[in-house]
Amino acid sequence: MESLYKSVAIIGKYASGSESSDIESQLLELAQYLTNKHINIFIEAKTHQSGKFQAFKAINLEEIGEKADLAIVVGGDGTMLGVARSLVNFDIPLIGINQGRFGFLADLNTSNMFESIDEIFQGSSYKDKRMLLQSKIFRGSKCIHESLALNDVVVKSGSRLIELEVSINGSFVHKQRSDGLVVTTPTGTTAYALSAGGPILHPELEAISIVPISPHTLSNRPIAVSSKSAIEIHVVSMDESYLSVDGQLKVPLEIHDRVEIIRAEKMITFLHPKDYCYFEMLRKKLNWG
Repeated sequence: MESLYKSVAIIGKYASGSESSDIESQLLELAQYLTNKHINIFIEAKTHQSGKFQAFKAINLEEIGEKADLAIVVGGDGTMLGVARSLVNFDIPLIGINQGRFGFLADLNTSNMFESIDEIFQGSSYKDKRMLLQSKIFRGSKCIHESLALNDVVVKSGSRLIELEVSINGSFVHKQRSDGLVVTTPTGTTAYALSAGGPILHPELEAISIVPISPHTLSNRPIAVSSKSAIEIHVVSMDESYLSVDGQLKVPLEIHDRVEIIRAEKMITFLHPKDYCYFEMLRKKLNWG
């Protein structure tokens, strides 16, 4: 059967040491496998520079959405997060091959990746659409930073407790003293928010979870709200704090800064084999019985 995807971009985790040679060999094997199936292959530019990929065309991350039908990411969830944020405006689906620790997003195993890829390329796939968050930092009336998050937006203390005021859709919710606050998509509920005691939300839920980090008052509990909600966080008091986006971008905050968080307009699509089951994935990754 002819492949649904004619041009494919391959993106690898930027590794070092012995890990680097393992990933390079897997990337080369994958690129050659797809080339043998008469698929046009691009290697993301930084990945291309990190290995012996001279036989394949290099392409900047910004160009992938314009020239490729599909992106395959070989790495961990962190690599997937960065790629997803970069490609969300191009409506290009992603396949993740796990080289990390957990693999909630990059879920294909290297041991059977070719079998799974063949299924997906022949149309036997599960399309998993995920929402993102858009965050803005206002200092006075000026927006000083804007970014997208697939997992979470976190307001975090540097050392001592910070005091935050939270409003939803213009209504005051509470003031809290804590180590910070995680505002998360359903995707991000298995990340930092989970370790902070938040609930796991199924990815199909149209919801945002707000999870306090080590609150001084134990009555401050996680809450879930509609994904249509507009969330505002005011920094009332602090010694040091910052905004973290997917644990990868970090922006210092000042007293009286205001963080506004809403659902982003665009979604990202992950492709899984047809028999993919979210609950089976949770059982494996979280060692449930």
